[in-house]
Amino acid sequence: MPDTLTKLTYQTFQQSKSIFGLAHKTLSTGLMKALSPVDKKVTPIPTELLLKLQKRLNDLLEADWEDAERGVYPKSLLFDNPWEDFFLYYPQIWIDLPQLWERAKSEKFQDFAPDIDTTDYPQYYVRNFHYQTDGYLSESSANLYDLGVEILFNGAADAMRRRILAPLKEGLKVFTDVTPRQQRVLDIACGTGRTLKMIRAALPQASLFGTDLSPTYLRKANQLLSEIPGELPQLLQANAEELPYLDDYFHATTCIFLFHELPAAIRQRVINEAFRVTKPGGTFIICDSVQMSDSPEVEPAMQNFHETFHEPFYMNYVVDNLVERLEKAGFENVEMQVHHMSKYLIARKPLM
Repeated sequence: MPDTLTKLTYQTFQQSKSIFGLAHKTLSTGLMKALSPVDKKVTPIPTELLLKLQKRLNDLLEADWEDAERGVYPKSLLFDNPWEDFFLYYPQIWIDLPQLWERAKSEKFQDFAPDIDTTDYPQYYVRNFHYQTDGYLSESSANLYDLGVEILFNGAADAMRRRILAPLKEGLKVFTDVTPRQQRVLDIACGTGRTLKMIRAALPQASLFGTDLSPTYLRKANQLLSEIPGELPQLLQANAEELPYLDDYFHATTCIFLFHELPAAIRQRVINEAFRVTKPGGTFIICDSVQMSDSPEVEPAMQNFHETFHEPFYMNYVVDNLVERLEKAGFENVEMQVHHMSKYLIARKPLM
């Protein structure tokens, strides 16, 4: 009975997040059309596709519950929500909207505050992805990011992130001679540390590492992760194209929601680096948007994402062959999974 009640509570919690996300987007879109209309070619989503997307969401939430029930991660993680950030920063999302609308209308996607130094960053990175204020280079952006992503995915972003935890733990079983404290896991482009927090819940003793290009997002990650009892993950500002670690150092590496924001050639370089720093026998897990090869039925949603947000590399991403790129780097036995609007590639580095 307690498990049934917990599951019902979880389903209610997720349904509430979904309704909230839909309500926010409906209201904000209506306001934009009334106050600052943008000439964007948006494809209406057919009812049949909406029903399919609802089923995909239901399947995702069922998988999330099942993993928690079988102990992949504690059930408390299902209810983890940054409530303090929500109440503090949700009003700021509304205050920030007119600036986003103006950038979308005028196609200003390299718009940064005067005090932000954009030198020494890759050119593809110095832009306002999603038309968000200051791109990834301000404290305000870091504070709003996780909340914005949850709204974007109608409350399903965390559930999609958690799909990496089962294959991550499974991959680490290869290292039978390594104690939990000796396991080293790297999250590439860790952002605000949301995924690292989930990995910590699933692997309470492992040594965790994170890299990101944004110093402000790393400060946010440090703030978030320092609230968790135990060893603090080691965070470094670094380009994923040149990771500052020795060869064969990590037992597993992960990368969440990065590849669709990279040019094609850079995707390959990041995969090559992940291969270099992963130990033989180790696992590399990518979580990102679905692609045409696995989800052609959601093409209208993909097109709308590209049209509505500033995502210049997305349409190339959705037709890119990531399995081929992983194998080119040297990975093998690449497994693919799809959960809701995210795709997962679980790749193994061959044993020597």
